[in-house]
Formats: sequence, structure tokens, C-alpha cells
Amino acid sequence: MTTFESSKSSLVKPMPAKVASNTSRVSPWLTSLLYPLGYYIVLPFYFGKIEIAGQEHLPKDGPVILAPTHRSRWDALMMPYATGKMVTGRDLRFMVTADEVKGMQGWFIRNLGGFAIDIRHPGISSLRYGLELLLDRQMLVIFPEGGIFQDGEVHPLKQGLARLAIQAESIEPNLALKIVPISIRYRPRIPQWRSRVKISIGSPISVADYATGAGKKEARLLTADLEIALKNLDS
Repeated sequence: MTTFESSKSSLVKPMPAKVASNTSRVSPWLTSLLYPLGYYIVLPFYFGKIEIAGQEHLPKDGPVILAPTHRSRWDALMMPYATGKMVTGRDLRFMVTADEVKGMQGWFIRNLGGFAIDIRHPGISSLRYGLELLLDRQMLVIFPEGGIFQDGEVHPLKQGLARLAIQAESIEPNLALKIVPISIRYRPRIPQWRSRVKISIGSPISVADYATGAGKKEARLLTADLEIALKNLDS
């Protein structure tokens, strides 16, 4: 799973109430089956200890972007475990690379809230779909580093997350969109049987404080502050 970066100052243009369709959905029966399985059996069985701090920072309503560090494919299960329906009562929507959404795996991803984006050639319909989710006040997961890094460092963030967030807040000024920085750390760094995990959830960042325009300057500032927040959590 990953995110994107656009070379333009504005990702999408204001849109009507509904935009291009996307096959992503949250299947009630599938989530009711798999989420408890992962929460109570798979993750506790595989990992030696999972420590979570800062869950009080998770908004229980309103639009949210969860911005975690990306250290392993296990992160896709750690996010629902630490922030999802069993914790906040909210479904998570994931922005996923197009390469991941193929075959049987793709079917599960699309029915568990994931939607595809081609990071090499981001399509306007996918970006608009992410924007629509935010305007619908949902909780969206975007990995801002743009890839998996297992060296224990927070890598420079892509600006796509910030641009999408500012665009949403600019379209609807009272949206009150929040970005929640999240650090996921494994010990050892490459997860294995009985590894330890620490998930640290930081204070939400209010996008309205940065939505003074839709230009690159605001996105750079928001991206820089999010990177600082992630580094502080990861230290």
C-alpha cells in the first residue's frame, strides 16, 4: 500500500456531489468475519507483543486522514487493529497501489475499503474518489512516505497527501479535516514470528490551519509539519 505525488499544485477540481465510480466498498459480512479474526487471533498469535499508545487522539467522527509510517505489509493489518472498527467504530478506507489490486487479493482489498491508484500515472478518477471519501467524512489511510522502508528512519514525505487534504478543506471550508500521524515500529525491524510492535498515535493536525490557498506553499508546509510529527513519534 502506498500513496501518490502529483506534479501539479492542485490535484483535482471542484466536483459535483458524486464523481466517477470506483469498485471499492466496505463489505459488512466480510469485515465482520475478518476484522475479529485478525484482532483476536492472527495478530496476537503471530506477534509477541503489540503496544498501542495515543488512541485517545483518534477522532470518532468527521473526516480523517490516518498517516502512518510504512515498515511492512503487516501495516495493512495493524491499522485496523489499532484504529479501525473495533476501536473507533469506524471503517477504514485505504489508498492502495494499482499493482496490489489484482486477482483474489484485489477482490479482498476492494471489499475491505481499499481503492487503487497508479502512482506512476495517477488517474483523476482515483484522486477524485479519495476526495469524495473525505467530503463524505470518512476515515482514509494514506502512507505518506510512498513506499515501505525498513531502515528505521522516517523518509521524506510525498506532498500528495497534503494537497488532497487542502483541496478537500478548500472545497468545503467547514470540513474540519484532521490528519493523524502514526508511527509503526517493529522489533526486529523486519517483522518475524513473535516480534514486538509499537504503534504510537499522535495529536491530530487541523488542515484548516493550512488551507489558506491551494498552492504548493501550503502543501509543503503541511507536509513538513506532518514529517516532524512522525519523526517525533518515531524517536
